[in-house]
Amino acid sequence: MKYLISVIDNETGSGSGDEMAAIDAFNDRLQNAGQLIMAEGLSSPRASVVVDNRGGVGLVSAGPLHEAAEYVSGFWIVEAADGDAALELAAEGSRACNRKVELRPFYGGEDAQSG
Repeated sequence: MKYLISVIDNETGSGSGDEMAAIDAFNDRLQNAGQLIMAEGLSSPRASVVVDNRGGVGLVSAGPLHEAAEYVSGFWIVEAADGDAALELAAEGSRACNRKVELRPFYGGEDAQSG
């Protein structure tokens, strides 16, 4: 099953050298285990553009959809056997990047929390 692990931060590009090395090691471990589908960092929300073309009226707004002190600064898309395995990966990712993370199954998957 596929899961999204979102990295929650308050400053884009804030990873220290040690954190980046730990993230690289985590990415390598995921890759070697065949669990990594994709991993990327994201630009600041200030670089966002919101597009709403519902009803054929194209509205484009510069900036993020919501102003917030914390936001998604990166993510992993991983393959895990079940929610428990995904929680373990999320905990490992949080430890590697030294940030809190949000774990979410892709639509059609089971809940990220077990029990």
